[in-house]
Parts: sequence; structure tokens; C-alpha cells
Amino acid sequence: MTRQIICLISAFILTAILGKIIIPILKKLKVGQSERLDGPRAHLKKQGTPTMGGIMMIISIIVITTIYCIFSKENVMPILAVALASLGFGIVGFIDDFKKVVLKNTEGLNPKLKMLGLLIISVIYTMFLINYAKLGTDIIIPIIDYDLNLPIWIYVPFTILVMLASTNAVNLTDGVDGLAGSVSAIMITAISIIAFRAGNFGISIFGAIVVGSLIGFLIYNFYKAKVMMGDTGSLLLGGVISSMTIYLKLPLILLIIAIIPVIETLSVILQVIYFRKTGKRLFKMSPLHHHFELSGWRENKVVAVFSGITLIASTIAILIV
Repeated sequence: MTRQIICLISAFILTAILGKIIIPILKKLKVGQSERLDGPRAHLKKQGTPTMGGIMMIISIIVITTIYCIFSKENVMPILAVALASLGFGIVGFIDDFKKVVLKNTEGLNPKLKMLGLLIISVIYTMFLINYAKLGTDIIIPIIDYDLNLPIWIYVPFTILVMLASTNAVNLTDGVDGLAGSVSAIMITAISIIAFRAGNFGISIFGAIVVGSLIGFLIYNFYKAKVMMGDTGSLLLGGVISSMTIYLKLPLILLIIAIIPVIETLSVILQVIYFRKTGKRLFKMSPLHHHFELSGWRENKVVAVFSGITLIASTIAILIV
């Protein structure tokens, strides 16, 4: 556990320092947030807030992970596999953000190309686990602790679906200052604890690095945010959460730990279906955090309540695995 704590503190300090350097650069480049005109009115004042802050986390993760792998005497394959997959998702998000806020292309990366990029990374990671890591195609069913061996033709699309769904779910959760970062920090902490208890120290080390970088980022992202993570950060975090749980053979645990991203995603799906059938809105606005904002909740309250729910769900997950 000492190594995990050292990695967490190191990533935290580095990210906090990077914030002092990168945020002024983003301001100078006028890399500003664009807010939806049909969104909560309170969000219009965020127009122009520097985005692409996920770069801070990416740099911190690369630096601390590299240093750890250089000096570690243990097998670093697990940490490298998860790190490269996560960073791959973050790079796709970075390209999308870059096109939007630097090249001033309001559409960003073409949705089909964006999904293709995420799909390619998911396929590569899945095939790596099967062919090189030799982890097999079984997954653990929580609570009953049963190893379910899936045929490869089911395991591959299932794993890819988990990764694509996770990245998009975290992306949808990123809509209130500090929300995606806080919820993700709790989820990744829980996954890291599960990995540590299972003896998979590489995965727990990587989780500690990500949590440390997240806490460092949140210094600048809590209300009122000085920087937004952008797709660079949200896709990175979705990649971290999914790749870690898949490596641990516990993707089903996300139904518990990731309860907030799951609900956020369902709220968008239900809103679309309900509107198409009735012409009316089921929620005042989706994703769900906007519904509560329009119902009078302040951003800090949304973050506190959603984080509290995630903490309870994550605690339950740790206890049942």
C-alpha cells in the first residue's frame, strides 16, 4: 500500500503544478468552453472557461507511470496495458477538443470517426488481453463469485461494448463543475481497492496514479471551475474505469460502482424515447444532472449528492467482491 500512496501523492503534486502552467497557456490560446444555448442559464457564464484540462491528467499519468515502470522490479505489463488503453481514449478526446476549440470547428471530430477511434482502441485492448496477456474469456459474477466462461464470439463484442459504453457514460456525466471528476475518483478508488485485495498490484498502482491526478485536477475544477476537462479528460476516465474492471474480469461490477454514469446515460435514452412517442419531455433536461439544476439544485448540491450515491454504491461493491 505504501507504493500506491506514494504514486497517488506524486501524481497529485505534479497535476497541481501542471495546472499553474497549463491553465494560463489555455487562456492565452483562448481555448474556451462553449455552452449549449438551450442549457441551464447559469451555465452561460461559463462560456470561455478554458477546456481541454484533461491534458493535465494525461501528462501526469504518463510521467508517474513511466517512472514507476522504470524502477519497478515487478511485471509491469498489467499497468502498461491499462495505461495505454486509457491514454488511447484520452487522445481521441484530445483530437475532438482540439478541432473544436483550437481549430474552431464547432462540430469537432466527425462522430463516426470518433466512434471508430474508440472502437479501434477497444478492439486492440480486447485482443491483447486474449492473445498476449492470456487472461482468458471468463468474467466474474459479483456476489456469487462465479467465474462465467464466455465463448470468444460473445466475450469480444461484450468487452468492446463495455468500453464504448463506459467512455460515453462518463462523457455524459461531465456537465457540472467537479461532477465527473469527483464521481470518477470515487469509482477508481473502489476499483483500485478491489484490485489490491485481489493481489493485482499493477492495476491498483495505476488506479492510485489516476486518482492522484484527478484530485490535483479537481483543485481547479470544483465550482467555480477555472478549467474544464473536456472530452480529453472524460474519455480518458471512461477508458480507465472500463479497462481496469475488464482486466480484473469484473466488468459487471460497473452496474453498481458506475451507478451515476449508468443513470445519466439512461436519462438521455429515456428522454429521447419518451419525446418521440409523446412529444413531451420526461425530464426538464437530460442528462439527469441538468434536470436537477433546472429544478433548483445548485451545482455543489448535485456534485455532493451524486458523489454520495457513488460512494455508497462503491462501498457495497467492495464488500460483495
